[in-house]
Amino acid sequence: MLVREAKLAAEEWVRREGSKLKGQEGAFLAGSVTTLPDSMRLPDSSDVDITVLLAEPPAGKFGKFRYRGALLEVSYGTPEGYSSAESVLGDPHLAGGVRAMHILSDPTGALGRLQREVAGEYGCRRWVRERCRAACATAAGRLQPPDASAALHDRVTAWLFGTSLTALVLLLAGLRAPTVRRRYVEVRGLLLELGRADFHEELLDHLGCAGWSRSQAAGHLEAVVDAFDRAKGLPKGDFAFAADISDAARPVAIGGSRELIGQGLHREAVFWMVATYSRCQWIFDFNGGDGGGELIRQGYLSMLRDLGIGSCADLEARCSQVLAFLPRVMEIAEVVMDASPGIK
Repeated sequence: MLVREAKLAAEEWVRREGSKLKGQEGAFLAGSVTTLPDSMRLPDSSDVDITVLLAEPPAGKFGKFRYRGALLEVSYGTPEGYSSAESVLGDPHLAGGVRAMHILSDPTGALGRLQREVAGEYGCRRWVRERCRAACATAAGRLQPPDASAALHDRVTAWLFGTSLTALVLLLAGLRAPTVRRRYVEVRGLLLELGRADFHEELLDHLGCAGWSRSQAAGHLEAVVDAFDRAKGLPKGDFAFAADISDAARPVAIGGSRELIGQGLHREAVFWMVATYSRCQWIFDFNGGDGGGELIRQGYLSMLRDLGIGSCADLEARCSQVLAFLPRVMEIAEVVMDASPGIK
């Protein structure tokens, strides 16, 4: 499927289905599909992110599903969250998406005005620095000493995403898209351009996979696949990421990781592999442990050991190490800003 065809599928969904949502006040595309040429083939591992603005959005998100051959992922926002350029410009997760958004529905014209204002100020160093600091603050919150009473997969997820924000800070500093699954891939390219491959190694070292081989990553991916295939059909309750463990999401969750390993970017694939495995563990726990089995649990623990996490003390130490690393990340972010011609 070409990018333009995926966009047309998203537009049709908003026109036919999204318009039926009560209180709909706008919709737009964000994410990688807005940065790719219309004539390019959309990678099988890419979904199409649609944000629908609702006066009273439901809890959670619509999730991933196929529509006219495109893999759509619909999430909700409120008009208040997009009410002013100032509130968006300082938000590390919203600003880039608004600047590059492909508007699908804008009955009042407010989204168009907001996009023009954000695009005009997006590269101002004041706002770039504020977004980097906000991402660091979020990381610091996630990396606080883990609650020993919480489930292991929840503690691992907090550490994992807090640690991955070190890569996001640098992407923000370089005016790159704040991608999630591919953030270690994208930051690698950014740092190689700056001649700072050494700092990319530091980022991977804090993730725990700097020394991983391709075969090691491939072996752990097979364990993730087994867990994914067992978890996808189980009840998921109100799990916020239920749609990410489903047949529809398989090209992203599994295919995307396999693709990176095949490209020699096996270390950069580890972040999303751990995220996916942890989400499967959540589903198994929700089902009272049914469906997972001891081999699945041992596979998860084996992956964590290869990341240098063999105990609660190890996980707490890793959180502390990344917290101490954050000021260094901000120093390199300033270097990235200095080298980014789009910053004014």
